[in-house]
Amino acid sequence: MTAPVFVVETFDAGRGGQYVLDGPEGRHAVSVKRLQPGEEVVLTDGAGRWAEGEVVATEGKDRLIVRLTSVAEEPPESPRITVVQALPKGDRGEVAVETMTEVGVDAIVPWQAARCITQWKGDRGLKALGKWRATAREAGKQSRRVRFPEVADAATSKQVAALLAEADFAAVLHESGDTPLATAELPAEGEIVLVVGPEGGVSPEELALFEEAGARAYVLGRTVLRTSTAGTVAAALLLGRTGRWS
Repeated sequence: MTAPVFVVETFDAGRGGQYVLDGPEGRHAVSVKRLQPGEEVVLTDGAGRWAEGEVVATEGKDRLIVRLTSVAEEPPESPRITVVQALPKGDRGEVAVETMTEVGVDAIVPWQAARCITQWKGDRGLKALGKWRATAREAGKQSRRVRFPEVADAATSKQVAALLAEADFAAVLHESGDTPLATAELPAEGEIVLVVGPEGGVSPEELALFEEAGARAYVLGRTVLRTSTAGTVAAALLLGRTGRWS
């Protein structure tokens, strides 16, 4: 079993290299995980910096005393994989974010596609975005990542097109594609951007806009996957083919 991961803002340890993990993370470590002296933990800022540590003691219900080793930096992965995820219905958005985080996606862009039933407007949209970001953080911890995926602000179709125009490989999962994603020629480094449409599909106007930006339509397989599943499956395929899972 790998060491549990906890998120911290700084790695400043006191005398003797001892770090006090308190607040919500400390409470989770002490009262939920019930960590004991001698057990190992990993502290991270979620942006690539991390440190291994050994539990020295607990204090009360929310303070974990940890002896840290040196702080390390995990470099960004290459090629970087961004998934543009159309907004699904209900809680399927959080499911998509959770599983994409677990497989190793580097960035997630919520997309307000024309055929999305779900609409992110005003406070409701801010609350939904907050849930996506919290899900990415928790899934990052659960999957023992030290560099969590970035969850961007919700994007319009024009903003997605601009993102695709700057990518080294730009793909839209769409039934009109005549090439399987499994056989696409992928870059060894740089930026890969993958667009996953809503339940109602990518509209012809959106597809034309994305193709004008340099994207190409690809098919994932013979079956039709839910929008909340397709991004995870496609990302896993790309991670394997680019060597990031080697």
